[in-house]
Amino acid sequence: MRIYSQDFNEGDKLPEKHVFNGMGYQGENVSPHLAWENAPQGTKSFVVTCYDPDAPTGSGWWHWVVANIPASTTALAQGAGSGVVSLPAGAVQTRTDFGQASYGGAAPPKGESHRYIFSVHALDVDNIDVDEGASGAMVGFNVHFHVLASASLTAMYS
Repeated sequence: MRIYSQDFNEGDKLPEKHVFNGMGYQGENVSPHLAWENAPQGTKSFVVTCYDPDAPTGSGWWHWVVANIPASTTALAQGAGSGVVSLPAGAVQTRTDFGQASYGGAAPPKGESHRYIFSVHALDVDNIDVDEGASGAMVGFNVHFHVLASASLTAMYS
């Protein structure tokens, strides 16, 4: 399985368009285009996440979580997590560590360089039992029991 973006490549600096607008940053806070291919046979849905393992919290930082993406979907358009374009029918964004069920861009403490890991997980169920209030950890817990394959794409920002 492979994930890619029209907006950046593996290891690239995350473009300003995808940086948070707040916490000292003035980005556009637009979610990037993400696409995936070669999902395993038996895939019934997908989960997409963006996670910063370098956040100084002791538990990282969830920037974006989208669950229950139909198996027929192979991409999320730029802006899908920001309300610019619609998510696929049935998909649900859950609460990030910004406290909202939407994309929240990069916003590392000044002077620090952080990794932003965009992942797609192919699941063996049509949906997992989560709603907009579910945390990234709760979604991850559910993914753990149903994942068939995963792929990640990492961008940097400082």
